[in-house]
Order: sequence, then structure tokens, then C-alpha cells
Amino acid sequence: MDAAIEWRVSPGLTDYPQALAEMEARAAAIAAGEADELVWLLEHPPLYTAGTSADPAELLDRRFPVFPAGRGGRYTYHGPGQRVGYVLLDLGRRGRDVRCFVHALEAWLIAALARLEVSAFRAEGRVGIWTRDGGEEAKIGAIGVRVRRWVTLHGFALNRAPDLAHFGGIVPCGLPQYPVTSLQALGRATDSAALDGALAAELGQFLALLPIGR
Repeated sequence: MDAAIEWRVSPGLTDYPQALAEMEARAAAIAAGEADELVWLLEHPPLYTAGTSADPAELLDRRFPVFPAGRGGRYTYHGPGQRVGYVLLDLGRRGRDVRCFVHALEAWLIAALARLEVSAFRAEGRVGIWTRDGGEEAKIGAIGVRVRRWVTLHGFALNRAPDLAHFGGIVPCGLPQYPVTSLQALGRATDSAALDGALAAELGQFLALLPIGR
């Protein structure tokens, strides 16, 4: 693991506004050269976040708090059993290529899931991480990022063992024709330590996909 990147795992459930404020403060410190980059793994209480492209018509049932997230994308659910990863990297020294960053992020999650015996893939025209559940394409991971002063904010959400019924309050990522799934629904390991370990094991390969230098 890159010693210049802080790897943080928060136990329990982390309040979303608190996490958002801390993430934005840390990103500003990274941009100013006052803090190390950060990969922060956590889980939130049940909530919905609205990305910059969110359509109010896709909020079907306001059963949980709704927060504007400032990231790209539409409505997303976060809750217990879902591993959220906030990835704060300085693209100023990693190539300044946002598309490359998102592509590398997708590759990282796909490789980590492969370690858990889940065959995941990208889908043309659909952001996120996909797999097959009973022969049907289903979303197992969401990606939403923002870049400010060349520092990345937000990141990904992987469905470990959430209550999938909680996704019913929104049209997840604006794609009503596709269901969501999870490691639990696929009959795979649902221990958070196993998922975190798979992500840690593939971190170096993820970073290697990002160009170095301005």
C-alpha cells in the first residue's frame, strides 16, 4: 500500500453530513499540500443522495433523509451493509485526467470483486459496476465523483449486504430497467473485513493505472 495515502476504515455508521464536511476539509488540505491523500471506507445510516444530474421524478418515496451530494450522477442509496469508499487523490500529480481516474476506479472495484469470486464488468453507456444475478444484469456498485482543484472527492459504493428493498424509494442512478444486487444476494462472502481486504490488495494496481506527473 502506498505509504503516502492514508487508509482509513471507520467502524459502525458514520453520519453523512459529518462525513461530507470532513471529506471536503481534507480535500482542501490535500490541494494546499497540507495533508496526505486518503482512501476512507465507511458505512452510513439509511439515506439517499442526489447527484448533480438528479431528476426529482426519480425520488419515488422519501422514506429516508435526502442529501445533495455535489458529486456527478443521480440518486443513490447509502445504508448499513454497503461499503462506501471516499477516494481523495491529488490528480495534480497523477496525470490530471478525470476520465482515466474513473476508468481506474472501475477497474479497481472489478478486480476486488474478482477476489471474492464475483465476475463484474463495465457496461457501455452505464456508469457503475455490473454483474449477473440469475442471468440478469444487475448493479452491484455505484460510482460518483467530483474534482475540485484537481483533488478527487466522493468515490464508490459497493453493495455488501444492504437491505435491497431500501433502493425502492428511488430509481437507482436513473436506470429503472436494471435491478440492484449485492454480495449477499449472490451468495458470496459478506464480511466487511473480506471486502476491505480485497480492496486493499488491489489498491496498488489501481494507482498504477493513473499517470504520474502534470
